[in-house]
Amino acid sequence: MKLITTAAIIFFLAATLTFGRNAHKRAADLPNDEPDAIADVIVQFNETPDKKHHDKIAARGGKLKRNLNGINSALYRLPIREVEALAGDPDVAFISPNRIVSAAASGSQHFDPDEARAAMNLDSSRRGSYPGTGIGVAVIDSGVSPLDALRGGSKCTTSRIVYSENFASDPGTADLYGHGTHVAAVVGADNVCDTTDYMGVAPGVNIINLRVLNAQGIGTDAAVIAAIDRAIQLKSTYKIRVINLSLGRSVVDSFTADPLCKAVERAWKAGIVVVVAAGNLGRSTLTDGYATISAPANDPFVITVGAGRNPAGGSDSRSDDTLASYSSKGPSAIDHVVKPDLVAPGNQMVARTVPPNYLGLTYPANNMVMMNKNYLRLSGTSMAAPAVAGVAAMMIHKDSSLTPDQVKARLMKTAWKGFIPTASIYDSVTNTVYQLRHDLFAVGAGYVDGRAALAGTEKIPAGKTALSPRVVQSGGNIVIATSYPNLTGEDVVWGTSLVWGTSLVWGTSLVWGTNVVQSNGAVLGSTSVWGSNVTAGYDVVWGTTSVTGSASPFPMSLAAAGDY
Repeated sequence: MKLITTAAIIFFLAATLTFGRNAHKRAADLPNDEPDAIADVIVQFNETPDKKHHDKIAARGGKLKRNLNGINSALYRLPIREVEALAGDPDVAFISPNRIVSAAASGSQHFDPDEARAAMNLDSSRRGSYPGTGIGVAVIDSGVSPLDALRGGSKCTTSRIVYSENFASDPGTADLYGHGTHVAAVVGADNVCDTTDYMGVAPGVNIINLRVLNAQGIGTDAAVIAAIDRAIQLKSTYKIRVINLSLGRSVVDSFTADPLCKAVERAWKAGIVVVVAAGNLGRSTLTDGYATISAPANDPFVITVGAGRNPAGGSDSRSDDTLASYSSKGPSAIDHVVKPDLVAPGNQMVARTVPPNYLGLTYPANNMVMMNKNYLRLSGTSMAAPAVAGVAAMMIHKDSSLTPDQVKARLMKTAWKGFIPTASIYDSVTNTVYQLRHDLFAVGAGYVDGRAALAGTEKIPAGKTALSPRVVQSGGNIVIATSYPNLTGEDVVWGTSLVWGTSLVWGTSLVWGTNVVQSNGAVLGSTSVWGSNVTAGYDVVWGTTSVTGSASPFPMSLAAAGDY
């Protein structure tokens, strides 16, 4: 029972460098020792940039490459020597590199979407009453190639890929990497128009294909932001109510400054549920995988999804499922947001592919031919995310009045909270045993329960938000807080005195158990939360030292990304 997700990549570059008096307006990973270098940078302004802003930067030797007006920003190619002076401009809010985003994949055993549906308490034998018919899901990924399983209509002559656009560095909207089609199949493949295929989670949805990753699975912040802007623009035309982001990168800035986070928040506030893969760095040895959530999964608005797994030889039921060892854990770097929000099946998923593509050619052992169709076997949080995106589409099909916050709150409240406290996982590829704790920062509110979420009728009151909480240091303890001093006007529903008490959402076994959090909200035991090396792990989480990683788009070996 597993969805395999190809998750996004995260390498921490927690920086402590400062760059003059305008350091607060420039990202820490902008180079300072290469004044003659030219770099692509995203400049955020205090208003929508226009010709006067572009002319200012042109006078500094910069060149406009792309408007990102949705977040009052633009992408420029600019000499590094000009960054410090530009940061001093009162019209400029923040400057950051056009960072790389990417996705990674792997796999071994054969699990299929039907088993994943069973794990999420959805009937795998039929489409159900709310298959997401007509709901648009924007798949912002490596492209989606046409499949019979993504067709519809009485004679199966109508493609459910209703819109395609390319934002990547190479031409075309087809999936040359092999990831986006896989993601789309998990969201919405149907076995009516292709009787030989597996059924996805929401087999009635329409797919909006916004390609941002190139043939090698690599993209940029600017491409993703532009694609999110397009999804917002097309919301009414194609009934786009869900965005799936099975990609990511390192957390370098606070979510309040990160342009990628600002873009997903804009979509959320426009009425679109944004589902993001948590990341695949759960095997980080220094912190036992804690504090490895990627961006924009670190944003408190979005639904961040970790990967669950079914043990080899396990049952189709979720009772013996565990977290996948590679699934990234919270709290997030810098802001200490409690993530992930949920866990969904995400390991060793078999779904359709259209050869040739990079993943199939590079990892031929992951190719499968079944029922005369081509399939690809992948693992990671990237496939857990589309499982949740599919459930969200089903919920909105049933009740179109649901807001993103109501969808998130109901998914978290109804999540299955029956994970065993601890588990040992053996990975045959690396010959390693991983020890896991199913705590607040590992599985969030629990395993997504599609049937319970669809059966739910309770809504959080209008005006309340489902922002993920954060952890703060207070009086020598690390305490869960439900407010953000840098966000105004956000009335968070999780507050213990509000409509839904915290224990109702996270459950006594996940939050208030002795292994995780005291009843007063203080996080217990640095050894159980911050890693096996207590001092180093604690320092990493709270930013006094840095976790460094390769700038390569594949810091985790693809061959070791799955649990077997």
